[in-house]
Amino acid sequence: MSHITYLEASVVGLIQGVTELFPVSSLGHNVLIPGLIGGSWATDLNVAKSESPYLAFIVGLHVATAIAMMIYFWRDWIRIIGGFFTSIRDREISTVDQKMAWLIILATIPVGLVGLVFEHAFRVIFGQPIRAAIFLMVNGVILFAGERFRTSKSLAADAELEAEAQSGPVAASAGSAAPGRAVADTAVPDAAVAGAAMSGAMATGPGGPVARPAGAYGAPGAPATAMHASGQRAARQLEASRAYESDARVSKIGYWPTLIIGSAQVLALFAGISRDGVVMVTGMFRGLSRQDAARFSFLLSTPVILAAGVLKISDLTGPLGNGIRGQVILGSILSGVGAYLSVRFLMKYFQTRTLTPFAIYCMVFGLGATIYLSVH
Repeated sequence: MSHITYLEASVVGLIQGVTELFPVSSLGHNVLIPGLIGGSWATDLNVAKSESPYLAFIVGLHVATAIAMMIYFWRDWIRIIGGFFTSIRDREISTVDQKMAWLIILATIPVGLVGLVFEHAFRVIFGQPIRAAIFLMVNGVILFAGERFRTSKSLAADAELEAEAQSGPVAASAGSAAPGRAVADTAVPDAAVAGAAMSGAMATGPGGPVARPAGAYGAPGAPATAMHASGQRAARQLEASRAYESDARVSKIGYWPTLIIGSAQVLALFAGISRDGVVMVTGMFRGLSRQDAARFSFLLSTPVILAAGVLKISDLTGPLGNGIRGQVILGSILSGVGAYLSVRFLMKYFQTRTLTPFAIYCMVFGLGATIYLSVH
């Protein structure tokens, strides 16, 4: 009977958390790594085998990854879930949050239906190391082509965001924030916000940055802790404003393009194809900037990953989970931490950088793995 050691749980858990968000396919790596190491790893961590404890282990990792994503985007999910319920209450879809809620639901339907029907068949047929290596190369080609043949609309969207970043304005206007949120009431230059965060000597008033009165947080002579707290609030406010603005841009793409973007997630059923990667490429093809496409892909990933874990939670609580629950806990903790750190890194990375390094990695690693597995 196959088993999962704590070393295997640690390595796979960390790889799952990192590669789930990086556009390099977590499933592909979870299939390839055991196959390349061989021995007991290939026996214990065989995703294509029915009634394997590895399936129960993967369930725990998926749930942990989804929880990490929800923690990172918790403010956004509160807005979006609130938008869903207000749209039901008001029987309309008019605000950014309401539109985002229904776009995410629409984009999740195709992969949900296909996954329920064909997930087992895809896993058994394509969950083999050599096939995962081949599809990893295919994933690299998709990422490279996505960057090489970007549409003029997507490039223009990137240029617009870059111009905004250089000129400094936070594109905020009255009504751009959700009701009751003092996030983007005024157009405050980034430089002013940054300066206020550092010196604490400025506050945001109805007309923009204004001097703080003596004795206020950050005023000369004020405690350093007060200055630090003021800077943190300014940074969180700026981050929330930019997140909302990104959602506002995404919400304009329409329902059919969203359905196309969501349908691209079906390709991730092939071990080696990255869900986030194909969603980003499809989003850019539909005119989104790289940064907005990345953020939308992460938001779309959360319900899919969570549903994949929850629907198979019986594997973890049933006989398949016997004897490995300690390993599941360890692997899940590492997976959650890896996912959280990865999304923090990638949200900043895609502001200025491309998918090309990931494309090269997938093609080189996939080719090397294919050669090795073919002659081994």
